[in-house]
Amino acid sequence: MEAVILILGLLFFAFVALGVYAGVKAIGAAKRGVDRTITQARRTVEETALRAKSYGQAGVGGELAQLRLALRTSMRATQEALRAGAAEDASLSESLGLFQRLSVHGRELDEELKKLEREPDRATVASLLPSLKQRTERITHSADSLRWAARDRARQFIDDDLDALNAQIDVEAGALRHWTVETDEPVRGQSRPQADASEQGQGQGNGQGNGQGNGPADGVAQAITAPDPRLQTGYPWQKAARPETTN
Repeated sequence: MEAVILILGLLFFAFVALGVYAGVKAIGAAKRGVDRTITQARRTVEETALRAKSYGQAGVGGELAQLRLALRTSMRATQEALRAGAAEDASLSESLGLFQRLSVHGRELDEELKKLEREPDRATVASLLPSLKQRTERITHSADSLRWAARDRARQFIDDDLDALNAQIDVEAGALRHWTVETDEPVRGQSRPQADASEQGQGQGNGQGNGQGNGPADGVAQAITAPDPRLQTGYPWQKAARPETTN
């Protein structure tokens, strides 16, 4: 009895521990989801503000906003493309690692541009713009190169798979069009060779017998009286003889 109680107690504590663990995991997942939502909302608001500054603000402030917007747009698009492709293509893992290293430079540049937006010395900021533009172009160029290379690779895989599928379909279509009709009936014109030979032999025998027995009498009768055309029989497809006309 004590062993049963001990086992039940252990099962109870196990279920409680499992429930606590599941609750902690659920709370952690919910917290991460909320954090992602807040981060995305903050990023959307910030990029909307940058877009408004880049179009509506002239001078150094507008140029800084344009650089930040171009940098963030390129980096985000490349990150999404590489992460989506790495789930199906393991070869992109190295490209994703290179992008992580590039992202460090991108974040440093974005923070620097963000600080310069609040810098009151506009003359100094204006003198830094050429180098800032060059850094932005180098980072965005590298990010764009990785993104388009990943897309070209995925497109090539799709084209290769489509070519292989088309080849298989062509082979299958050819196999479906190739059929052979087998029949037990003999080919017309080559049937009953033995029967025809037998009938031919019987016909020759009867012809010879009848010819030898009836030949002299028929010849005498035809010599005396002409045959009556009305009594002649023929095949159904033969045309009737036309009567002779005299002028």
